[in-house]
Amino acid sequence: MEAQPPSELVQQIVLLVDRDQPAPEAEGIAAAALASVGAFAASPAAPEWRIWAEGSFAKVVRRADAGTFAKLRAAHPDHALGVAGAGQAIAFVPGPSAQVPRKIAKLQVSGTELPRAAEVPRAPRAPGVEPCLAVVLNDSLGMSTGKAAAQAAHALFAWLLDAEPARLETWLRSGRPLDVRRLPDADFRRSVDTVGAGPVIHDAGRTEIEPGSATACVMEPNHQRS
Repeated sequence: MEAQPPSELVQQIVLLVDRDQPAPEAEGIAAAALASVGAFAASPAAPEWRIWAEGSFAKVVRRADAGTFAKLRAAHPDHALGVAGAGQAIAFVPGPSAQVPRKIAKLQVSGTELPRAAEVPRAPRAPGVEPCLAVVLNDSLGMSTGKAAAQAAHALFAWLLDAEPARLETWLRSGRPLDVRRLPDADFRRSVDTVGAGPVIHDAGRTEIEPGSATACVMEPNHQRS
């Protein structure tokens, strides 16, 4: 991972990667995105959020095995937990990149991978509530699970800040269902041009992919914006 400027605020996300029974990738990515926005929802008035949102919106997704993940949860009760199927992740309010707690800073970032399921799981939702959100990822970029999780979190945050209040409230009331789909480049570009697509995330190019690459966006199926 390229070093962050020491004064930059960065949101730390820790993804559970169980050695024996790893979650399907789509569920892990969804959990990371949900944890990211969950940290904001838990303390939206914290001044760090405004400073962070006005900056580079930086996030780092680290990985932890089951034992370490449980210890981190106990040691840092200020975390927000995201759960999607078997996927679990925790996230925190953004903080200076030079002041990450030691036990979090030592966790690995690069090379984070979860197995891809043959079919993308669909998150459960309350009866009669349609549609749920879907994060679509540009699969042609070859993003690792960790990189894709960070981009999904970017996309969900951007959608949350841009969403119509009624749509946001419906999503929150329905239990925050979130699908994750990797799409070939042509399908991804068609999706982001569709009515109901949220802001498209373009990566800064610090790791894995070229600067300016279109990586992710949130889709609201069947939604017609006013």
